[in-house]
Amino acid sequence: MEIKVILEKQEEGGYTVYVPSLRGCISQGETKEEALSNIKEAIELYLEADENEIVIYEGEVATILV
Repeated sequence: MEIKVILEKQEEGGYTVYVPSLRGCISQGETKEEALSNIKEAIELYLEADENEIVIYEGEVATILV
C-alpha cells in the first residue's frame, strides 16, 4: 500500500511528518529517515484493527461496479 506523507523541516531541528489521509496520524524524527520510519510505524498502528472496533455483519456481501 502506498500512502503519501508530508515532511516538514523544523526550525529547531528534525522533521515532523504527517499523513493527510489519516486524520491525527503524525510523528517526528531527527532525520528524514528516522521520521519516515516513525511514521510508517504510526500508520501501521493507526490501521491496526482494535478488537473492540471490529464489526461483524450478518448480511450478504455483494460487490458493485460504479
